[in-house]
Amino acid sequence: MMDSQYFVGWGTLALINAALAQGKNRTGLNWFLLSLVLGPLATLILLFVEKRQ
Repeated sequence: MMDSQYFVGWGTLALINAALAQGKNRTGLNWFLLSLVLGPLATLILLFVEKRQ
């Protein structure tokens, strides 16, 4: 049961990161896939990345 909660949380974080990336004019799909691999580290990277013009 704990394993399924872990995967749901990881997937939710990836979706949040994709939305955050799109808000910074970056490719949501790329960041979603990257977030599936890196998880919270991708969120940290996104927080410090500049918004594209």
